[in-house]
Amino acid sequence: MKNLKILMTAFVVALGLLSFTTTDHDKGSNPKENTAAKGYEVGDEAADFKLKNIDGKMVSLSDFKSAKGFIVVFTCNHCPYAKKYEDRIIELDKKYKSKGYPVIAINPNDPDVQPEDGYQQMIERAKQKGFTFPYLVDEGQKIYPLYGATKTPHVFVLKKESGKNIVKYIGAIDNNYDNPNDVSEHYAQDAVNALIKEEPVKMTKTVAIGCTIKIKK
Repeated sequence: MKNLKILMTAFVVALGLLSFTTTDHDKGSNPKENTAAKGYEVGDEAADFKLKNIDGKMVSLSDFKSAKGFIVVFTCNHCPYAKKYEDRIIELDKKYKSKGYPVIAINPNDPDVQPEDGYQQMIERAKQKGFTFPYLVDEGQKIYPLYGATKTPHVFVLKKESGKNIVKYIGAIDNNYDNPNDVSEHYAQDAVNALIKEEPVKMTKTVAIGCTIKIKK
């Protein structure tokens, strides 16, 4: 009887472990769910989008027929880090737009949580700073989770390959948000330079430094 009880206990434990293992495997079996949860990785195809620009027009990546790729920057009005980088983002656009890599800026923040990031405030900020690139609003906050953006600013460098926008770099613009004169690593710039030369990007991922994205409550 004692042996029978031991066998029964072992059977129940084994059955429980089997059930746990099967359930855990099912949760990770859908690549789309995993991608949506963690965002893009280097080498992934980035989906196109259609977002409202500060001029009221809808903008998609497909609108840029002659582009070889994009410097997609999730940024905003209020964040001190984003403000520190505004001039450098403008410089990236001025330097690389003519070479086929324009900047596409996207504000991912919910304006009810952070009123300074409202649409009208975006228009005013772009005019004040002289933005040379589209400044789009992620209405409904549907795009930033696809990319996996977590900060403002957060950069994704894309390259067009066979009609697809492939992620080549993810992370920070450079290694010194506070002072552009003290920058020693120009991550985004180096990535684009490598792509223009048809060379591999050496530093493909860094940690984005900035403010957290303000999510709708």
